[in-house]
Amino acid sequence: MIEQFFDISPYYLELDRKAMELCAPEFAKVDAIRDQNQWKMLRAFTDNRVAANHLTGSTGYGYDDAGRDKLDQVFAQVVGAEDALCRSHFLSGTHALTVALFGLLRAGDCLLAATGRPYDTLEGVIGIGNAGKGFGTLAEYGVRYDEAPLKDGQPDYELIAQKAPHAKVCHIQRSRGYSSRSAFDLQTIEKVIKTAKQANPDIWVLVDNCYGEFTQTAEPTSVGADLIVGSLIKNPGGGIAPTGGYVAGRSELVELCAHRLTAPGTGRELGCTLDALRQLYLGLYYAPGVTAEAIKTSIYASCLLELLGKNPLPRYTEPRNDIITSFETNDPKAMVGFCQGIQAGSPVDSYVSPEPYAMPGYTSEVIMAAGAFTNGSSIELSCDGPMREPYTVYLQGGLNFAASRAGVLTAVQKAFGQPE
Repeated sequence: MIEQFFDISPYYLELDRKAMELCAPEFAKVDAIRDQNQWKMLRAFTDNRVAANHLTGSTGYGYDDAGRDKLDQVFAQVVGAEDALCRSHFLSGTHALTVALFGLLRAGDCLLAATGRPYDTLEGVIGIGNAGKGFGTLAEYGVRYDEAPLKDGQPDYELIAQKAPHAKVCHIQRSRGYSSRSAFDLQTIEKVIKTAKQANPDIWVLVDNCYGEFTQTAEPTSVGADLIVGSLIKNPGGGIAPTGGYVAGRSELVELCAHRLTAPGTGRELGCTLDALRQLYLGLYYAPGVTAEAIKTSIYASCLLELLGKNPLPRYTEPRNDIITSFETNDPKAMVGFCQGIQAGSPVDSYVSPEPYAMPGYTSEVIMAAGAFTNGSSIELSCDGPMREPYTVYLQGGLNFAASRAGVLTAVQKAFGQPE
């Protein structure tokens, strides 16, 4: 019983019991997706003949690093792409997106954000407003920017069709970032892609796939995306990868990104892997199961919050296209309390009490709870949000559901206390 180990009141234990009953059918659906993705993962490993020698790294320039190149091949097959760069050399998801955008765009080209304003940290890459000004943004290199704002939380297809003929790259953000919408499903992503390509057959579609990997049995590459980009300290790293990111898609576009990741003329041939390869392989192999645990955590949190009358997004019965659950606290104290509860239910730094602070790349103070084995790993149970109205909390991750369940219970009790 969970109360043997954590000080959870009878009121919240009863809510927990109800939530577990309600979530059981949804958990079964998640398990079916997990199994399909795990079989696909195993097939990719065996088809590409992964061997023990591929798990050891290289030093120096990294010439002829067979393990590094084999990992690229495995990842490409898993996500249904022609080619991929799955590398520890990407510093973050934002860095992987930066490499992709600078790899594809040239002076005079236009970037179209087809799903509204991108995530906060990408504003500095693009050069929107004062973000990143003076540090070599796309705007400073002569790349133009345009966007199609969402219409009632959904893509404005008519506006996308009007703007696509003038753009070189169409950017789609699958997950919500710090906006109040659900993650886009593959059907919506496919419709955006078809709309853009019908208006401009030469346009390249890039999908920011962060938080969305392995939530369904296919990736955006299967519905026409030319390139997908993400972070290895989210879903595809399985909570084991210590750092890294990926770009995957059409081989000629991946090649362009490779020459931006290293240097023009050297491309993917360089980049030593040191001692990271075993962790990257193992994390990728575990990713379908770990992602399923994070989705169960998200479903459970949504159900528990709904029982508390908090109107989470998405509802626990809705399909998951990322690992995030959000809800509006409408109270900075409740927001801080929830994050502090998540921290208290974390395996690392549980005694730490997070507070809001100014963070590079963000326009508001941000509070982050992340008692993680890997610093900043969003596939581990974590919670954050910008300190601005309506004080929305974004909960994500969970390496295993049992532990994450305790963390979520601790968080709601810390945030909302006992009912009167």
